[in-house]
Amino acid sequence: MRPRLKRLMWIGPLAILGMVLFAFIGGEIVMLLWNWLLPSVFGIRQITFLQALALLALCRILFGGFGLHGGPRSRVRRRMADRMAQRCENMTPEERERFREGMREGWGSGRSRGETTEL
Repeated sequence: MRPRLKRLMWIGPLAILGMVLFAFIGGEIVMLLWNWLLPSVFGIRQITFLQALALLALCRILFGGFGLHGGPRSRVRRRMADRMAQRCENMTPEERERFREGMREGWGSGRSRGETTEL
């Protein structure tokens, strides 16, 4: 048997076990926190373990997260920041100053450094 196939035979079951363990611990934590805090604060009834798992899945669907790489939004932001950095590198100093002035005016941050007040 090849080493790669042998390694995959161990990784597959361990990955499944890890996911099951993560779901169990996550559901248990959600259930314990919910049942400890919400009934006494808001008068909401307690939930079961399966309801806690469903709540955990719903939060994952609605809010994303739990991943180390970020969601699709973070990739879009990173790509936009890269494009902006590339554009700024290609600008002349005069173009950069005009861009800064436009940003100051657009965001309403007041006067630029070179302006003085007239009385």
